[in-house]
Amino acid sequence: MNRRTAAAVLIVILGVLTARQRADDSWPAFDPKPDPFTPSSAFDLRSLNEKQAGDGGVIAARGSHFVHSATGQPVRFWAVNGPPQNLSGDELRDCARMLAKHGVNLVRIHGAYYDRDGTLDPARVRHTLEVVEAMKEQGIYSHLSIYFPLWLDPKPGNTFLPGYDGKQHPFAALYFNKDFQARYRDWWKAVLLTPDEKTGRRLLDDPAVFGLEIINEDSYFFWTFTDKNVPDPELRIVEGLFADWAGQKYGSLDAAMKHWNGQKTPRDNPAENRLGFRPLYNIFSQKSARDKDTAAFLLENQRAFYKDIYDFLRGLGFKGLITASNWATASPAVFGPLEKYSYTATDFLDRHGYFECNHKGDNAAWSIRNGHTWSDRSALRFDPEALGKPKLFVHPVMEVHYDDKPSMISETTFTRPNRYRSEAPLYYAAYGALQDGDAVVHFALDGARWSVKPNYWMQQWTVMSPSQMAQFPAAALIYRKGLVSAGETLVDLNLNLADLLELKGTPMPQDAALDELRLKDVPLATELKADTLIDPLVHYVGRTDVHFTRESKPSKLADLSNYIDRKGQSVTSITGQLKLDYARGVLRINAPAAQGASGNLNAAGPVTLNDLTISSDMDLLHIVAVSLDEQPLASSRKVLLQVMSEETPTGFQSVPTDNPAVRRITNIGRDPWRIKPISGGVKFTRADAAKLQVTPLDGNGYAQKRQAGHADDIRLEPATVYYLVAP
Repeated sequence: MNRRTAAAVLIVILGVLTARQRADDSWPAFDPKPDPFTPSSAFDLRSLNEKQAGDGGVIAARGSHFVHSATGQPVRFWAVNGPPQNLSGDELRDCARMLAKHGVNLVRIHGAYYDRDGTLDPARVRHTLEVVEAMKEQGIYSHLSIYFPLWLDPKPGNTFLPGYDGKQHPFAALYFNKDFQARYRDWWKAVLLTPDEKTGRRLLDDPAVFGLEIINEDSYFFWTFTDKNVPDPELRIVEGLFADWAGQKYGSLDAAMKHWNGQKTPRDNPAENRLGFRPLYNIFSQKSARDKDTAAFLLENQRAFYKDIYDFLRGLGFKGLITASNWATASPAVFGPLEKYSYTATDFLDRHGYFECNHKGDNAAWSIRNGHTWSDRSALRFDPEALGKPKLFVHPVMEVHYDDKPSMISETTFTRPNRYRSEAPLYYAAYGALQDGDAVVHFALDGARWSVKPNYWMQQWTVMSPSQMAQFPAAALIYRKGLVSAGETLVDLNLNLADLLELKGTPMPQDAALDELRLKDVPLATELKADTLIDPLVHYVGRTDVHFTRESKPSKLADLSNYIDRKGQSVTSITGQLKLDYARGVLRINAPAAQGASGNLNAAGPVTLNDLTISSDMDLLHIVAVSLDEQPLASSRKVLLQVMSEETPTGFQSVPTDNPAVRRITNIGRDPWRIKPISGGVKFTRADAAKLQVTPLDGNGYAQKRQAGHADDIRLEPATVYYLVAP
């Protein structure tokens, strides 16, 4: 970046930050009244769901998709982590109705059923029974996630997790500690076998239970697997297992050491039949003979655990889907494919990913507080977190399909207070549909009302905000109904397991942060050879598949040159329905039943699509028209026009720091949410556009007592998010 370019970028950023500072009470409030859920709402998507979840049978995995087992009908899930744990009775049922209305058909119930020491709490089990029933009534499935190492702090003297001090979390312990595994199985028995007090029904038998998740965010291949995190009594267990494995492979520990050229670790103790572990960094970077065997042992042990728990849950009689885990690794290129292979012992593959905003401060991992700092980042531009750094080509929307199994991202969002957070729903919907994903689960529904929910802190992920839930109607339709078409498979990558255990890695590392400078120095594959890298922008062109093989098989890579324009900084989907201009930060959606533009519409100028033209002077605006009657926009008689700018809590304030790209929060704000005043226009170009009425809708989708002209020239109102376009 030369000085002139850097100065221009700095001026833009400072202008944006100054504008953000003026985001005061003059922005219109977004505070819809309680929804009466009457039939007159223009966008009620409840009809997309079954009358009751499970009417089509349990959800099954057939090929690379989820289907209703009784009908074979494929289903995609537009989902949330939730509902809020404090809801019950009418409030819970209203929450379920609200979610169904906005296009949600799955909730991931993610929480512990035990205290910090692992003692079961039956009240939490009973509440889950109520939640599943309430969601089921609205055609919403439930996915159960019951274990996360951070939910436990085993105290000294704990009988099934010895060695902990009440402050450490049991990272990796569940993979190898048999006593812990027995307690864990008891938790599942309580959750699945407890009968409902009113109906007697068990979750085990309920087809509305979509699936079970074995472990949340843990792995042998992540940085937490280290002797600093795993206390000595626990390490001794897994070190003994490693010694047994090495002794069986080589005949003795002496023979193993000889094969390893005498390479040792400080915790090796052959006299006690224990072998220690080298740090993960050394394993994936140095790749010694011992490192390769260590990776092989960890993979076998981790995958065997998933298979053992899978068989246990099937043995209980559970008929729904089961997934292993969803975590990252210390090396996406080397460990990433090993981690994914371990998951193939179960029915589908899951992952997590967040688009962060350089958020720093005390407890910033889970809260927003006065004094915290952050940076605004656009995913549509592949912005890095730090000013002046090259574009960063990584995003949680980048999907890969493994071994012809369905895929889910069970936690994802753009974190607050990033002003570009409003890019998220259309981004996930459009590219999720293009890549033929099976479930997007937004994190997290912490409340059922349109509330900022401030105490002395706020959480950074809330879905119940104008930038997120208010954009669900059009986004859910695009994703669930496939209004943006799935792309064909552009990469069919066969990864030989023997090569992976030689730590040769993959040319398509998922979640690898690859920047412009690195990509200039690394050969991007035009055909698959050793030491090449597949362009990460392939995920914005179409679908990618990976297969794990035990023999060498050729892989396939389509010619991407007609779709990826690095000089012009744009990428076009193979379907022609999506185009991302990542120089300006603009996404164009141009499909028969869904058309719109998202991002810096001021820089884009007038955006001409097949059936409408969009224009605005705003640098952050999202406009999309979707058909509500399953007809193309060219002939649809019921169209939802959805618009969103950016959000802020009332009274939110911040000040500059020494870094011009970083601001410090001085007031986290309060209720209600506010949105930046909307300006711009939309012109439908179909022959009868001048005869189509445009009716502004309120935040719940009900008609306002006014008209906004005709579809041939719609002037957007500052505070209106939805319009109905119809004869």
